[in-house]
Amino acid sequence: MRYHMHKQDQLISDERVLEQVLQEGRFITLALCRGGEPYVVTLSYGYDVDQRALYFHTALEGLKLAFIADNPATCGTVIEDRGYQEGCCSHAYRSVVVWGEITEVTDQDEMQRCMLLMVDQLEADPSVMRRRLQKRSETYQRVRVLRLDIREMSGRAGT
Repeated sequence: MRYHMHKQDQLISDERVLEQVLQEGRFITLALCRGGEPYVVTLSYGYDVDQRALYFHTALEGLKLAFIADNPATCGTVIEDRGYQEGCCSHAYRSVVVWGEITEVTDQDEMQRCMLLMVDQLEADPSVMRRRLQKRSETYQRVRVLRLDIREMSGRAGT
């Protein structure tokens, strides 16, 4: 652990719970840095438990890609909002912070697998999008797929 959490009763140390938050989440906010300049971006993602990796798709070029090319190290947060607690001045949540490095997925078969993983996590009924993605190989020429290999993670839960 990188720091000492002051409220130890809020620490999530169970790896299964951390993975559950990542599996049920839809968005991660990533912190990127290039030459001392910070950049924060929120992305939808898919989580692969076996690979311990998050996958994203993005445009062929853009600011986040320039930051990642300069410095692939990142830190990100996924938050599960469990709602404001009326009358308590408190908010119920679980959050997971991940540290790792981002690389680009270039193999078309792996890109397709990653895109299907994202669709499965993000869509209420992924069958329509799955059919579309399996038929259209040109889709993978219009996007870049990124993988965040998780090196470390920690979690916190609040009432």
